[in-house]
Amino acid sequence: MTPQAGDILHVTREASVQFLRPMMFRVIRVHDWPTYEGWVWLDGYQLNAAGDAVERRSIFVQRAGLRIVPDNSAAARARTSPARAGQRPSLSRTPHLRPATAGAR
Repeated sequence: MTPQAGDILHVTREASVQFLRPMMFRVIRVHDWPTYEGWVWLDGYQLNAAGDAVERRSIFVQRAGLRIVPDNSAAARARTSPARAGQRPSLSRTPHLRPATAGAR
């Protein structure tokens, strides 16, 4: 299985022994660097339980050990994207800015 940009993966020890603690990972790039048969370099973001990116990482993993999180593949998200459906994206995650106080620099 070769992931694509936008895929959300469940990365476990099956992908590489370095992942004693499984993690969720959103792929942003699949490198075509020469490597061992069945292995691949991925760039992306480690996700927290809420699905928010918490750290950008490059990981070296076995393709056979990667698991795509169901209904989160790039193709599935493209079908249900608000922008593609003509809707405006939700602003509920937009951080609120505090107003500047008088005399503050």
